[in-house]
Amino acid sequence: MLSYRHAFHAGNHADVLKHYVLGLVLAHTKQKDKPFWYIDTHAGAGMYSLQDGYATQNQEFKEGISKLLSAKNLPQSLADYMAQIQSFNTGSELSFYPGSPMVAESFMRADDRMRLFELHPNDYKLLSENFEGFGKQAKVEMQNGFKGLKSCLPPPPRRAVVLIDPPYEDKQDYHYVVDAIKDSLKRFPTGTYIVWYPLLQRPEPAEMLDELLALNVPDWLHVTLSVESPSEEGFGMYGSGLFIINPPWTLPKTLAETMPVLTALLALDETASFTLDSQIE
Repeated sequence: MLSYRHAFHAGNHADVLKHYVLGLVLAHTKQKDKPFWYIDTHAGAGMYSLQDGYATQNQEFKEGISKLLSAKNLPQSLADYMAQIQSFNTGSELSFYPGSPMVAESFMRADDRMRLFELHPNDYKLLSENFEGFGKQAKVEMQNGFKGLKSCLPPPPRRAVVLIDPPYEDKQDYHYVVDAIKDSLKRFPTGTYIVWYPLLQRPEPAEMLDELLALNVPDWLHVTLSVESPSEEGFGMYGSGLFIINPPWTLPKTLAETMPVLTALLALDETASFTLDSQIE
């Protein structure tokens, strides 16, 4: 399915959670001198305007990143995330919001590499334009990211952070995610895999999470953020979650300290909450 355009949702609460945690993972990964790869299976356009185009229709960023922009005394890691977002803008207002590839690019060093997959032809074109001039560091391909991931593993430096965040408009995406993780762990068991998924009033997200937990990987972290109570009609995303395999050992402590702050900032009603579970041997 090629109807999904992430620009409609750029900078919303799910983007904030996903990109904040992605930054924490990448910051930890680059502490070692050895190079690493960043692989993005559903990269999107790379950069989104908040002043015109799709993002202005629902203006979801106003209930997401904009709330952090006006916040005072943020914990250091959240302040670092906001500084990164503001680096793509001039002045005090936000005109642009970076997608996950641009968030990741901020952490790339000269020897690190990016492999970006995007199947939608329009977003692929924008992504390619946004990464012109990056040379061999960033390779952009118009390909199904689930299939493209196989060709990247194991990466030459034997270090990688992989982000898997399909739109899930097709219910099969939940199964594709589990299959991709199973295959990836066979090819490259030491990689860090970040799976994003929506919180919805339907069984597939919970079933996918159960299947991921059933893999019995030794090291994992699961964090969710719910910003409001599920709708009475049963439709709509009321939060999102991340399941991370081989997370940084520092991540549970950092999130335990900052998720209460993030939840309070992004809450849309009094039921807003987060969960945080991990097992790191």
